[in-house]
Amino acid sequence: MVLNTETLRDKAWARWTALLLLALAMFCAYIFMDILSPIKDLLQSTRGWDSTAFGTYAGSETFLNVFIFFLIFAGIILDKMGVRFTALLSGVVMVVGAVINWYAVTESFMGSSLEEWFTNNLNYIPVFDELGVSPFYRGMPASAKLSAVGFMIFGCGVEMAGITVSRGIVKWFKGREMALAMGSEMALARLGVATCMMFSPLFAKLGGRIDVSRSVAFGLVLLVIALIMFVVYFFMDRTLDAETGEAEEKDDPFRIKDLGKIFSSKVFWLVSLLCVLYYSAIFPFQKYAVNMLQSTIAFETLPADSFWNSNMVAILQYVIMLVVAATAFGSNFVKKSLGVLLLAVSVIFLIGFCYISYMRQSAESIFAVFPLLAVGITPILGKYVDNKGKAASMLILGSLLLIACHLTFAYVLPMFKGNLVGGVVLAFVTILVLGASFSLVPSALWPSVPKLVDAKVIGSAYALIFWIQNIGLWLFPLLIGKILKATNPEIETQLATGTISPEVAATSYDYTYALVMLAFLGVLALLLGFWLKAEDKKKGYGLEEPNIK
Repeated sequence: MVLNTETLRDKAWARWTALLLLALAMFCAYIFMDILSPIKDLLQSTRGWDSTAFGTYAGSETFLNVFIFFLIFAGIILDKMGVRFTALLSGVVMVVGAVINWYAVTESFMGSSLEEWFTNNLNYIPVFDELGVSPFYRGMPASAKLSAVGFMIFGCGVEMAGITVSRGIVKWFKGREMALAMGSEMALARLGVATCMMFSPLFAKLGGRIDVSRSVAFGLVLLVIALIMFVVYFFMDRTLDAETGEAEEKDDPFRIKDLGKIFSSKVFWLVSLLCVLYYSAIFPFQKYAVNMLQSTIAFETLPADSFWNSNMVAILQYVIMLVVAATAFGSNFVKKSLGVLLLAVSVIFLIGFCYISYMRQSAESIFAVFPLLAVGITPILGKYVDNKGKAASMLILGSLLLIACHLTFAYVLPMFKGNLVGGVVLAFVTILVLGASFSLVPSALWPSVPKLVDAKVIGSAYALIFWIQNIGLWLFPLLIGKILKATNPEIETQLATGTISPEVAATSYDYTYALVMLAFLGVLALLLGFWLKAEDKKKGYGLEEPNIK
């Protein structure tokens, strides 16, 4: 008698369904992460959030992860409780944070006793104020304070979800299409950024009446859907364990005694600093990118009844974007002749997407191209590092592209202020290259960590790298907001004297100094890249060697 030992993991449809559930959950989380980014101008004109308030709110996402060490606790929870429990917990935490965030920007909150309480309180936080790292400040709008509280809670959930999803993919795809599964999850999740850019302004302006809470409500509904996906995954994962009769695979726990060994490693610090510098120049920029384009390119105001100003066009453009992403990504996994055809279709639809963005005179739809090139080249880069190596060289190239893009935004794009077509074309090219850089560095950085750190402390090392990364993701949105306020004093003066309206003020910022700061992060990352390559040549870590021997 032959026993059937095939499990759900052995069935392609089942493991790819599990991946789809996890990837779509992260797709929804990425949308909420930047849900207010494309409507920064509306927050200023309708809720009184200046750049400092917006920057403080944006940085609050990682505050608890950094200063209360929740990210490390999340790793411990994952280790002790397993993927299923942690996935559900992260989904619940994200929804709770999102509900608070949504209520904070509703009209119901305005004028309420709760708004009065937040106005009069949280203006001084002992210890944190002395250290200069308080998540609030005196004069911060009450809605921004409560939004920050919700975003902190959401940030705990989304970081927990990130490490849980990675662990879940390993469980279902170990020994199978691991690289493809990881790349697919990353590509789909990053499309959440583009989705946010397209639909957040649409919901905020729906029906001709501006209400920013509608955008947050849209993100909240998606997070509820993400939670449902985690519930479905829970039952699939439990069925798998029942079939295999094995306990959930767990990562090595974070151990305090590992700290000394890790912190004494020069190469650990090189990798950690490279990580925090690179991601700090990308993720905080995403939160300000739309407002930067609004302030730098002289967009025309379309008539309210214009076809290009309709919601139908936005939906059509989103469908075109999905075609671009699907054909670009799919071209990597078919025969060469069909791959060339899919690439041609992708390029044609990408041109169509860009044309519609130009006709819509929409900064948010222009920045929506950010992840599209990355979706197409992520599998290529992963395969190259696996088969050819050159990870350290790719880190250097990625840093160079990062510097070039931010300096282009700072100095070249403003030169096209009177040339709408040239400005839009330059913006598209620069954003696409920045998106490519976003794939280039992570695809080389993360697979290199096991080569640089002792396998016995790899779990602890990853936890510390993510924690250090979160410090940058907390700090730099805050710094960008402060730089914008300090270098644009005339805006507050004109607002005070009534010579400029809040709507005009919200799109009149000079971003030069903020962008130079981000470019400087790229310069530091470049120097560290050369240093890491030198260390690799001296010590023989194998960064330039292929992963597949």
